[in-house]
Amino acid sequence: MITDYKKIQHSALELDEKHRAELAKKLINSLDQQIDEDVEEAWLDEIKLRKAEIKSGKVTPISGQEVHKAARELLKK
Repeated sequence: MITDYKKIQHSALELDEKHRAELAKKLINSLDQQIDEDVEEAWLDEIKLRKAEIKSGKVTPISGQEVHKAARELLKK
């Protein structure tokens, strides 16, 4: 089994970038097959809460570009 894994790994790493990315995506997707209903429900509740906060004016959304800029500044420190 270990020998097979090493052969597969070696072959995969010899693929061009496009095919490695495609394979990686398929492998990751194969790990995400099971949906945890509690987690899904918690995310939906969080989405509803954030949407209500934005609509009420309690929270002002900022752009992704602003978030990235702030993150870069924090990383410089």
